[in-house]
Amino acid sequence: MSIEIERKFLLKSDAFKEEAHAHTHIVQGYISSIPERTVRIRIKGDSGFITIKGGSAKNGISRYEWEKKIPLEEARELLLLCDPDIVDKTRYEVRAGDSLFEIDEFHGANQGLVLAEIELSSENEVFQKPEWLGEEVTGIACYYNVVLAKNRYVRW
Repeated sequence: MSIEIERKFLLKSDAFKEEAHAHTHIVQGYISSIPERTVRIRIKGDSGFITIKGGSAKNGISRYEWEKKIPLEEARELLLLCDPDIVDKTRYEVRAGDSLFEIDEFHGANQGLVLAEIELSSENEVFQKPEWLGEEVTGIACYYNVVLAKNRYVRW
């Protein structure tokens, strides 16, 4: 069992792109999208993954997560079983001090939304906040990928 501890932020600018050391295209869909448990199928670059997540804690920072790498062809097949609303994004990786930020720039019906995530080892972990990091949106459901699959950013 693994507990994911994560915080999410909006961004003030796209200056993070100059600091990014990697970027990857991601498409993902949901077989189950109820808040208590989601089952996600993801293609990240040339790799496939299946992920199961439990409901978030009240503060939105932590939740159960199980993920397994699967063959790319199986991920493609499983995407066909997902709800029709697929999330399409580019993920940038940026180091800030000892921390790694993953910044998702969304495409398609979520175009214009850019979110930064940081995974932590504890809910109270202190981390460096880069200049481009904006308002914290941890625990605000409309920013969860599973919600963005149905409630597209262009309709906000």
